[in-house]
Amino acid sequence: MRKYFLILIIPFLASCESIILDKDLESTDAKTNFEYLWKQCNEKYSYFDVKDIDWDEIKIKYESKITDKTTDVQLFEILGEMLSELKDDHTNLMSNFNISRFGVQYQSQDNFDWRIIEDNYLPRNYLITGPFQHDFIENNQIGYIRFPAFTGTVDDDQLDFILTRYKNTKGLILDLRENGGGAATDIFNLLDRFVEKETTLYYSRIKNGKDHDAFGKAEPAILTPHEGIRYQNKVMVLVDRSTYSAGSFTALATKAIDQMTLIGDYTGGGLGMPNGGQLPNGWTYRFSITQALNLDMSPDWEKGVPADINVQIDWNNRSHDEIIDRAIQEIL
Repeated sequence: MRKYFLILIIPFLASCESIILDKDLESTDAKTNFEYLWKQCNEKYSYFDVKDIDWDEIKIKYESKITDKTTDVQLFEILGEMLSELKDDHTNLMSNFNISRFGVQYQSQDNFDWRIIEDNYLPRNYLITGPFQHDFIENNQIGYIRFPAFTGTVDDDQLDFILTRYKNTKGLILDLRENGGGAATDIFNLLDRFVEKETTLYYSRIKNGKDHDAFGKAEPAILTPHEGIRYQNKVMVLVDRSTYSAGSFTALATKAIDQMTLIGDYTGGGLGMPNGGQLPNGWTYRFSITQALNLDMSPDWEKGVPADINVQIDWNNRSHDEIIDRAIQEIL
C-alpha cells in the first residue's frame, strides 16, 4: 500500500480567495487592486521569513508608482514586479494580456544541453518509454534516464520495463535538469522503486494565520516501498536551477534515500504549494501557501535544494557534460 503526502494537491481552501469574486468587491481602481493583492500576499504567502523579505518596505516601493492616471498595462507591470520580489516561480499574476513570472533559472548559469548528451553519450536510437528517454552508457555499465517533466503519466509498466532493462548495471543516472515540475504523484510512483523500507522523505505545513510565522502542524511525507521490481544500486540524480517544483521535491526526497546522490547545482526551489484567487478587476493570481521542511525541520531549502556534489558545465568544451561525467565517476 503506497502512502501519499496529504497536501500534494491543495484545493482552494476556505482561508484563500475563491476564483469567483464577491461582486461587492469589484473595482478597476488601481490602488484598490494594489492594496488587495499586497494584503493577500501579506497574510497568506509562506516564505517571507525564509527569504528575509520586508513586505512593508516593498509596499512603499511599489505603491508610490501608482497614480490616478495608471493604465491597466502599467498596473500589471507594477503588480508583476512586486510579486517578483518574492523570487518564487509559483507566484504569478494573470490577465487577459500577460502573465507575470520571476525566472529563478536565470540566477545561475545554464547547466544542460540535450544535444551534447545525444551526440556524445547516447546511441542514436535511444529508447523512449512514456516520459522517459533512456539507454545504456559507459559500455553498458550504467543506465542513463532522462526525465524532463512530471507529466502525471508515470506508471508501473514503464518503470518495470526500465528497471528490468538496467537491473544488472552498476548504477543509474536520473537526469532532472530543466525539469520544471508537474504532477506531484509522479514523485512517489518513481521513488518507491528505490527504498526497501518505509521512509519519511520530508515534512510540510500549511499557512493557517495572518502572521508571517503562522503555520499548522508539520505533516510527514511517507514513502512505502513498491511491492514489485525495485533497484538497489547507486542512483545519481542530476539537478540544476531549472529543476523546480516537483523536481525540487524529488531532490529534497533524495536526501532521505541512502543510495541516491544529488549532483549538479542548487535546484530552483518551488517547495511551497501554490494557491490563489481573483483581484477586484478580474485578474487572477497565485503564490505559495505551504512550506516543505527537510528532515531537520528547516524550510530553508526553498531557496534551492543543495547538491551533494556541486558540478558546473564547462561551456568551452561542448563534447562533454561534466555533470554526467562526475555521475559516472561516482558510480564506477
